[in-house]
Amino acid sequence: MNAAAHLRNSKRLVVKIGSALLVDEESGRPHQAWLDALCDDIAAAHGRGQEVLIVTSGAVALGRRPLRMFEKKLRLEEKQAAAATGQSRLTQAYQTSLDRHGITVAQVLLTLDDSENRRRYINARNTLDTLLRLRAVPVINENDSVATAEIRFGDNDRLAARVAQMIGADTCVLLSDIDGLYTADPRSNPGATLVPEVREITVEVEAMAGVSATDVGTGGMVTKIMAAKICMGAGCRMAIAPGKPMQPLQALENGGRSTWFIPKAEPRAAWKSWIAGSVQTLGVIVVDDGAVKALHDGKSLLPAGVVDVSGEFERGDAVEVRGNDGRIVAKGLSAYAAADMRAIKGRKSDDIEAILGFRGRSEVIHRDDLVVGT
Repeated sequence: MNAAAHLRNSKRLVVKIGSALLVDEESGRPHQAWLDALCDDIAAAHGRGQEVLIVTSGAVALGRRPLRMFEKKLRLEEKQAAAATGQSRLTQAYQTSLDRHGITVAQVLLTLDDSENRRRYINARNTLDTLLRLRAVPVINENDSVATAEIRFGDNDRLAARVAQMIGADTCVLLSDIDGLYTADPRSNPGATLVPEVREITVEVEAMAGVSATDVGTGGMVTKIMAAKICMGAGCRMAIAPGKPMQPLQALENGGRSTWFIPKAEPRAAWKSWIAGSVQTLGVIVVDDGAVKALHDGKSLLPAGVVDVSGEFERGDAVEVRGNDGRIVAKGLSAYAAADMRAIKGRKSDDIEAILGFRGRSEVIHRDDLVVGT
């Protein structure tokens, strides 16, 4: 599959934009013409039915000038203040540009803990899923104004990869100031050659990574390789591509220079493999024979099929699903806490809101979060 097919066949596309591409260092303002051209690409993808998420840097860079922070190096608390000032300007820049296409932008701020704490991970994923279903374009940034040095992603390359993993994206594009991975740093080694495709991240591939030469951003080739590991492990293909040209996604689609990292598994297979092998179960849900059959037919688990609930777990925790004979039928991530599950077991999905006082999911475990036959 070539680059055009990688992009055109994507169902969920994550695009990462760095500060150096987005913000003019001299004026402290967005490169609006470039941003408009990028948003034309995003609108084209959106228009052909693809779901697009933007992971963007730039809040700190946009917040410096209004606060008269002209020093090159800022302390953590100064960066947080600049981020708080620049974040609204960043989101508004995207909304102004995408307004031309009638596309709604939704600001989402994440911290590292949101991707590692399972319940917050599930909450963030559900929010992003809902925004995509409503045809909005999430504009995602690290929550710099509250994150500390200890809980930062540290760069938006890895944030983009975590977002791709979180929402089951099949393609992630890192727009960069370089056109891909080279056998050595091309800025210091004129003999370096571009690596067009990587199917396994070996020690040799890791050794090719260089470091960032810009003061505006914090990422480098090392962080892009880290991002590629996350993406490939999640079944998501990832591209490093030059972001400076106008309409950089179109340039990539037309066969522009880039490096593609190609995983062995598809996103859903990778997600279910993680559920099956990497998550400790905290409870057991016993289901009737009808529910067992439905699960084997590829359907979600509804509350009507639940007979009994044991253990103490919260929404997003992993549970075992067993039949009346005690055999393990499946393993999955619960959409409800144990106490709520006990309250709605055996009841119809339409009764959930009346029983719990809020409208949750119709399924107690959605089929996308369920692995049958573990």
